[in-house]
Amino acid sequence: RNYQGKGIATPTLLLAFSKFPEQESQEISQAAERMEMSVQVLKQKVCQKHKRSLHPADLLSADLLTLIANISGCLPYMLPPKCPNNCLANKYRLITGACNNRKHPRWGASNTALARWLPPAYEDGLSQPRGWDPSVQYNGVQLPMVREVTKKIIHTSNEAVTEDNLYSDIIMVWGQYIDHDIAFTPQSTSRTTFLTGMDCQTTCEKENPCFPIKVNANDTLTTGVDCLPFYRSSPVCGTGDHGILSGNLSALNPRQQMNGLTSFLDASTVYGSTPAIENKLRNFTSKEGLLRVNVKYYDNHREYLPFTDRIPSPCAQDSNASEGERIECFMAGDSRSSEVTSLAAMHTLWLREHNRLARALKNINGHWTAETVYQETRKIVGALHQIITLRDYIPKIIGPDAFNLYIGLYTGYDPTMNPTVSNVFSTAAFRFGHATIQPIVRRLNAQYLDDPQLPHLQLHEVFFSPWRLIKEGGLDPLLRGLLAHSAKLQVQDQLLNEELTEKLFVLSNNGSLDLASLNLQRGRDHGLPGYNDWREFCGLPKLETQTDLNTVIMNHNVTEKIMELYHNPSNIDVWLGGLVEDFLPGARTGPLFACIIGKQMKALRDGDRFWWENDNVFTEAQKHELKKHSLSRVICDNTGISEVPADVFQLEKFPQDFKHCDSIPGMDLEAWQDFYQEEEICGTPKSVENGDFVYCSECGKSTVTYSCQYGFQLQGEEQLTCTSKGWNFKAPICIDINECENEINPPCSPSAKCINTKGSYKCLCTDPYKLAEDGRTCIGNACEPTV
Repeated sequence: RNYQGKGIATPTLLLAFSKFPEQESQEISQAAERMEMSVQVLKQKVCQKHKRSLHPADLLSADLLTLIANISGCLPYMLPPKCPNNCLANKYRLITGACNNRKHPRWGASNTALARWLPPAYEDGLSQPRGWDPSVQYNGVQLPMVREVTKKIIHTSNEAVTEDNLYSDIIMVWGQYIDHDIAFTPQSTSRTTFLTGMDCQTTCEKENPCFPIKVNANDTLTTGVDCLPFYRSSPVCGTGDHGILSGNLSALNPRQQMNGLTSFLDASTVYGSTPAIENKLRNFTSKEGLLRVNVKYYDNHREYLPFTDRIPSPCAQDSNASEGERIECFMAGDSRSSEVTSLAAMHTLWLREHNRLARALKNINGHWTAETVYQETRKIVGALHQIITLRDYIPKIIGPDAFNLYIGLYTGYDPTMNPTVSNVFSTAAFRFGHATIQPIVRRLNAQYLDDPQLPHLQLHEVFFSPWRLIKEGGLDPLLRGLLAHSAKLQVQDQLLNEELTEKLFVLSNNGSLDLASLNLQRGRDHGLPGYNDWREFCGLPKLETQTDLNTVIMNHNVTEKIMELYHNPSNIDVWLGGLVEDFLPGARTGPLFACIIGKQMKALRDGDRFWWENDNVFTEAQKHELKKHSLSRVICDNTGISEVPADVFQLEKFPQDFKHCDSIPGMDLEAWQDFYQEEEICGTPKSVENGDFVYCSECGKSTVTYSCQYGFQLQGEEQLTCTSKGWNFKAPICIDINECENEINPPCSPSAKCINTKGSYKCLCTDPYKLAEDGRTCIGNACEPTV
């Protein structure tokens, strides 16, 4: 697993890097896995002692489970979050998404379980994926091998791709970008099996967390091995066996998967979903509430994302680069920002938009603190993500009828609506977009013509390759290619192109992955019920025969192949079933995915207390301005591109259908001008080191709320109110937290020494040991962690 050498990483390593959770998700994942294993080992011991298998209803006692939860480190994550009760709680959303709903503070929060809209379909009712045990039959047959499904039904050659004549390639990028705003399921952080220590990279045995994808020996993706490595998603604390949910013991608690991000459409792609990530992304030295940018490289004086601090990162390097020069993966609000250059470009665009808005707002409101500028800008950027997604993107995907049926007009915040992203949406329905990915990446010059300096690339040449953005022309040529070229049309017998099914994450000749097989295996890993269960959930007729299937899939060659492999429509994996349905009128999805995507979007909108249209989130004047803005305007304001389509998702011809940026409307920030009267009695509140304050008036009284940077804690009163005698309390201070004193959740493993630093900590190892990738554990030369 050493990728320092030539900067070439294996595809599985790249997948692990992009699916590797941030510190907090990682700690929760590890705690959940420790808890799950402890319970399993205990049950085995009981079985050996009593010479019988333990019936699922034979509960381990509540006290014992609480003890295991505590020792494993799960307990702190199973308690409800503490919600702030200050003036800001109604003004800005928390970075974690917690406390959005006052009665259900965990709804939509990061590092909580994905929602289940139907009970999971595990083979043992608790955690064993569909297709784990070959003796288990579904409607009288075994489930097909996922790789066979890919090769016989899903795979299409690069040459056989049909162009979408309505929509541009940027519609695909927006889908991926928004998916990365609302869902991220970390995979197991363990690389070996829990009970026997087998390496998931090489074993073809099924044992947690390994769930290898079986392949035929002559498969193009492997060299004589009969499987591809696959790691299960991490469980959520207290699931997969017997769980304690907020203090209650439940008898049977099937395994759930975690969302490492906030469910809300809140631009967490830009700001992160935990305080630790947010802290890494912010520039605390600026008075303008800016985000950190790359200090080494610029794109015609415009900003790039900073590089990750996880060095060396596994991103590909330019083979012609000078000795010692490395371009690492980027760092953004979501860890997958470097997966493909188009996604990195979208992240970069919004980093620039934040900094552009922040500077403009500080200009209008000179009295605003850096914290106020940052929070107000974050609020605007979040609103733009919501507007572009629900107004410009979703109607094109699910069509006007499904939009009206499942989403409809906004009628205000509904506190009974759970906004949490559902497992089926994230693991199946929203992955429809994989069938719209072009195998070619095009880069165009200012006249929107091919550029001999920047030839077209095959998709596999841009996986994890930020250097291509930095060294090969910056954002503009890439964005022009996305604007002026069509997306791939999802056609029933041309689903995923070979760049995704044969060359996923291939950076050299050391093997490759297959996205379609990963998707199907992931659905089974997550216990997603089959195709017909979801059709019934959506009120669509159940399909019993091939003739029935032919009514929803026009291409009967495809239905024939599906029936050959699955034998019964009920057995079809939901991702495949939804993907092959005929499109609804004016849509790019069939009835099943339109239903799931529609229901999810309604939940994200109506269940969000901070939704941009909700009362008192923005003033009427501000809402009026926000509506004028668009992704076209964001491109105009943050790149050197001067001509764009009015709606970037519509495929238009250059130059006749493109508009000059001068005629693309945008918002006027004067609506955010804050007429501030210096508080005559109290004066300006005192600033604090390693923290800041925000003005916030409640009940006509002038109040200020203080907060500290990550790694510091507030000592004194958080909120000050101006009275006739001046501020009612003395300004608080921010003191350093000594993380090394945390005994419940020590930041370093027992093998490492913890050193407290200002606002943070370091884990140190003694020779000959060195620090592992996680920055917390000491490893020897054999790469085995020391205990």
